[in-house]
Amino acid sequence: VPSLLLRMCLAGLGIVYGDIVTSPLYAVRWRFYGVHGIERSRRNGLGLLSLILWSLILVSSVKYLILILRADNRGEGGILALATLVTDVVKRGKVFFFLGLLGAALLYADGMITPAISVLSAVEGLHLATTLLDPYEVPIAIVFLLGLFICHAQGTAGVGKVFGPITVLWFLTISVLGLREILHVPSVLGAINPLHGVSFFVANGGKGLVVLGAVFLAVTGGEALYADIGHFGTKPIRLTWFVIVLPALVLNYLGQGALLLRMPSAVENPFFRMAPAWALIPLVVLATGAAVIASQAIISGAFSLTMQAIQLGYIPRLQVRYTSARVIGQLYVPIVDWAPMLCCLVRVLRVRTCMPPPPPSRLA
Repeated sequence: VPSLLLRMCLAGLGIVYGDIVTSPLYAVRWRFYGVHGIERSRRNGLGLLSLILWSLILVSSVKYLILILRADNRGEGGILALATLVTDVVKRGKVFFFLGLLGAALLYADGMITPAISVLSAVEGLHLATTLLDPYEVPIAIVFLLGLFICHAQGTAGVGKVFGPITVLWFLTISVLGLREILHVPSVLGAINPLHGVSFFVANGGKGLVVLGAVFLAVTGGEALYADIGHFGTKPIRLTWFVIVLPALVLNYLGQGALLLRMPSAVENPFFRMAPAWALIPLVVLATGAAVIASQAIISGAFSLTMQAIQLGYIPRLQVRYTSARVIGQLYVPIVDWAPMLCCLVRVLRVRTCMPPPPPSRLA
C-alpha cells in the first residue's frame, strides 16, 4: 500500500539512520583541524572528499543497502542474524557465530557510549550561539538523554512519527547548505573522481591511514541500520537512503569542501560556517535535535539484537513488549532501555565535555 510505505519511510528516517545523519558535523572538520590535522591544500581537500564519497557509495550503499540487507533471518537483521546464516552454510560456523556474539556485545557497548557523546557534543554546539548556557550544558544533556530513552516505551513507530519530520527537515537543510557552496566553487565536483583519493595517499603516505578515521566516521551507523530492518523492512530503508539520505550527505560534504577551497579559514567549523549569520542559531538548534534523534538508532537496533539472542537461547528470557499490530519486528525491551540510560547518565556526569584539545600551532 503506497500510503503505508510512505508512513514507514517517514518513520524510518527518524529511527534508522544513526550516526550517519550527523557525521557532516565533524567528519571533515577533524581531518584539517585538530591534533592529527593534515595540511590544508586543494589536493588534500579533494582527496579527502573523494574518499568520503566513495566510502558512502561502496560501504554504505553497495555493501549494506544492496548486499547485506538481503541477508535477513526471517525478517530480522543485525550481526546475530548474519552470524546465524553463516553458521548454517559454513564449516566451523561456531567460530563465526562467536565473532557475531562479540560484535553484538560491542553494539551494546556502543549503545552505552554513543548517545552520551552525541547528545553532549550536540548540546555543546549551543556555545556557538551563546555562552550564557555553558554552565548548564551537562544538565541540558541529561534532560535530553532522559527524554530520548523514555520515549522508546512508545515503540519505534511512535518515535518515528515525531522524529521523522525533523530528520526530513535536517536533510533538506544540509542539502541546501551544500548546494549553495557548490554553486560558488563548482570545481569541487571533481572530487567524484576516485583518482583524487589515490593521489591523496601518494602525497601523505602513512599519515593518510590516520585520515581513514574521518572516512570511517562518515559511514558509521551501518550496523544499526542493518539491525533495524526488523522494525521497518528493507524496502523503506533502501528507498529513503537512495532518494533522500545519500544525496543530502553527498551535497553537504561537497559543499564543505567547496567552502574550504574558497575560504580556508572556515576550517575551524566548516559545517556551521556554511550557514549565513541569520541562520546560525536555528541551525545549531536543528543540529542538536538531529544529534539527539541519531542517538536512538543504536537503541532500537539493540532491541532487535536482544530479541534474536533470546530466541537463540544466548541470554535469559526478558520482558519484551510488541508495539505494533502490523510489524512484528517493532518491539520494546525495558531492561535494554533503562540499563544503557543509566550508563549514559553516569558517563555524561564523569566526562562533562566533549571538547577536543586545541590544534597544534602549525595549523593555527
